[in-house]
Amino acid sequence: MKRALLSVSDKTNIALFAKSLIGLGYQIISTGGTYKLLREEGINAIEIDEVTKFPECFEGRVKTLNPYIHGGILHRRDKQSHLDQARELGVEAIDLVCVNLYPFKATIERTDDFEEIIENIDIGGPAMVRSAAKNFDSVIIVTDPSDYSLVLHAIDNGENSVEFRRDLMIKAYEHTAAYDSMIANYMNKRFNNGMGTKQFIVGNKVMDTRYGENPHQKGALYEFDAFFSQNFKTLKGEASFNNLTDISGAVKIAAAFGDENAVCIVKHGNPCGFAIRDNLMDAYTEALKCDPVSAFGGVVAVNGVVTKELAEKMNEMFLEVIIAGRIDDEAQKVFEPKKRLKLFEYGADKIVLSNDAIDFKHIDGGFVFQDADKVAADEVKNAKLVTKHTASAQELKDAEIAYKVASLTKSNCVVYVKNGAMVAVGMGMTSRVDAARCALKKAEEMGLDVSGSALASEAFFPFRDSIDAAAGAGVKTVIQPGGSVRDDEVIAAADEHGMALYFSGIRHFLH
Repeated sequence: MKRALLSVSDKTNIALFAKSLIGLGYQIISTGGTYKLLREEGINAIEIDEVTKFPECFEGRVKTLNPYIHGGILHRRDKQSHLDQARELGVEAIDLVCVNLYPFKATIERTDDFEEIIENIDIGGPAMVRSAAKNFDSVIIVTDPSDYSLVLHAIDNGENSVEFRRDLMIKAYEHTAAYDSMIANYMNKRFNNGMGTKQFIVGNKVMDTRYGENPHQKGALYEFDAFFSQNFKTLKGEASFNNLTDISGAVKIAAAFGDENAVCIVKHGNPCGFAIRDNLMDAYTEALKCDPVSAFGGVVAVNGVVTKELAEKMNEMFLEVIIAGRIDDEAQKVFEPKKRLKLFEYGADKIVLSNDAIDFKHIDGGFVFQDADKVAADEVKNAKLVTKHTASAQELKDAEIAYKVASLTKSNCVVYVKNGAMVAVGMGMTSRVDAARCALKKAEEMGLDVSGSALASEAFFPFRDSIDAAAGAGVKTVIQPGGSVRDDEVIAAADEHGMALYFSGIRHFLH
């Protein structure tokens, strides 16, 4: 008779799995809470200490770390010397191991009690998983409750091949690697400011993309904490690698203002339109005015629900992607004839952000890692007025919008906002004055009046030339971090032009 060892933290469907294994001729060995549950369900299971011939001890710290367990899992069935030694030692084979690990993540989310956290570091579980995975040639290792039916089907239909067990082996080592990474990252965060000797970035695969940035590159989407699996819904089309990076940039900007009716249009990762209005139709219309040429084939993020009326307006031009809190059924019917249009939603009335705490970027030979950048809720409110002129309430609101958009736009950048809508943007330039001039030139080409607008820069203006150029265009309010050795010259220029100038004291480079 074959034997299966079941010892799980996540007990989803474990009783049904055990019953099915018994029906397939397996004897069940179990531990602790799993054993108790199986017995309560009337399942005939053998408690672990009957196999180990040693009592569970040290408050459960030691129960499966035993030669009768690991010998039963690890001895090779294709070597007579292993079989002879197992018989000599009284070690019986364990042919299936079903283990998932102590809920370390749930524990650190629930408590800061270090003693409790330490006690929720699994030792015996990872050891059994690794043993079974190492001996996958003979042993089935199961770490995911969603695989129970797959395993039962393979056993019942003669499909328990080496290749099948090899796939489960890979998944098992991914399971233990992710678990140990989580513990190491937590300890480094607690004791080393998150910047330990090793840094582990672990994601779960959501899907393959058709290719990467270009057709000759492979690509896939990975997620943290099931974010995409739980929130991101595909309604039409297939998200490409580039779509996903553009979507990320667009939704961060569109949702940067809480529940406000905001629309952001992105092309190649940078905003080419943004507006906040009392309704989404007006927000989209105003956002599109900033740069309708770049918006062609772009990504539109809607912080709200796309209705039939809005869909009809959006359908007037070619858009590649629309991402929203929700896209209602009538709107989806409007979009149906657009073969190349892709639709995605979060299944909520507004965009859902993960608000990741970390940020990293690949560089040649490694990656750089940092805390994620965020504009604090009171950052603009607490900005220091450094000129004689004071901005009006509307100008301050425009300054806040410009400042937040700038913080999420490639440096060097400047953003001009008027009456809640972006009217000009210059981004990714090697010179800040060039960014300002480029933005103003584009606005002029689009026939947009920037007079009376607010100007934001994600880093300080090193010279007064940007202020002079802004004043020439009629800008009334400027917000920037400050911190240049020529701040006095910049302030003097703003005073000369009767502008309100605010220093936030915080830089938001995005490279």
